[in-house]
Amino acid sequence: MRLVVAFPPGGGADNLVRAVAPAAQKFLGQPLVIDNRPGAGGSVGVESVARSAPDGYTITHGTNGTHGINLFLYSRIAYDPIVDFAPVTRFTIVPAMLVIHPSLPASSVTELLAYLKANPGKVSFSSSGNGTTSHMAAVMFMKLAGVEMVHIPYKGGGPALAGILAGDVQLNIDLMAVTFPNVKAGRLKGLAVTTAHRVAVAPDTPTLDESGVKGFEIAATDGIYAPAGTPRPIIDRLNAAFVQALNDPEVRERLLSRGSVPSPSTPEELTRHIASELPKWRDLVRASGAKVD
Repeated sequence: MRLVVAFPPGGGADNLVRAVAPAAQKFLGQPLVIDNRPGAGGSVGVESVARSAPDGYTITHGTNGTHGINLFLYSRIAYDPIVDFAPVTRFTIVPAMLVIHPSLPASSVTELLAYLKANPGKVSFSSSGNGTTSHMAAVMFMKLAGVEMVHIPYKGGGPALAGILAGDVQLNIDLMAVTFPNVKAGRLKGLAVTTAHRVAVAPDTPTLDESGVKGFEIAATDGIYAPAGTPRPIIDRLNAAFVQALNDPEVRERLLSRGSVPSPSTPEELTRHIASELPKWRDLVRASGAKVD
C-alpha cells in the first residue's frame, strides 16, 4: 500500500502522517509506504491519487489546502476535491502558531505589530507554498492587522521552517507540529496561536484574537482519502485501521505533544466537513486577492 503525502519530508503534513502511519500499518496488517509528492500547494500529489486505481492500494493525506483552498486559488486544477475522492476519515485538527526569528525585536504581538507598521514591507514571511494554509494565515494576518510583509513561498513546510531558522525570513505562521518544537528549543519565538482558544500544550501563549488581531481564527484540518469509486468494504477497512491508529494512546500522546488534536471520523462526517469548509476558504482567497496561474 502507498500513502501519498503531497508535501516534502519534514513539513507539518509529513510529520503528522509519519506519527500515525506505523500504527495504521499494524492495524492494516501490511506495509504502508509513505510517498512524498510535493508541488502546486499539494495538488500534484493528491491529483496523482485521484487518477489511481480505486483498489485501496493508493491513498492520500489531504489538507484544507488540497481539498479547499486550491480549488479557489489556482486558475486550473485538474481534480475536484469532492467528486474525485472517497473520504476515509478525518485525521487531525491542528492549530498554527505565529513565530518569529530571534533577531526580530519583538516579544509580543503588540510589539511585533508596532515594528511591522513602522517598517512596512521590510519583514518577509515564509510559507509552505502558494495557497497553503500557512500562506492564507499570513494573508489573513496582514489584512486584519493592517500590516504589509513580503511573501517568500517555499516548497513545503520543511523548507519554510529551514528558511526562518536560518534567518532568511523573519516570520512564519505554520502548523504547531512544525513550529512548536523549535519554540520549545529556543530557536524561534512563539508569539500567538491561531485558534479561537489557547492550546493546551502552550497555555501561556495567547491567541492572535486576544492579542489585538480581532477576528483571527484558522486551524488546519486534514483527512485520509482514496480515489473515487473505491469499494465501500475497502473504505470501511481503511477507516477502521486509521481510526484505531488515531485512538491509540501512544499515537494520541505523540500528536497532542506537537499541538495536533487527533480527530477520527466516519467517511460521511469527513464529507460533510469538506463541504462546510469550502465557503470559508472561497471567501478568504477572494478577500486576499491571491491567485496562482
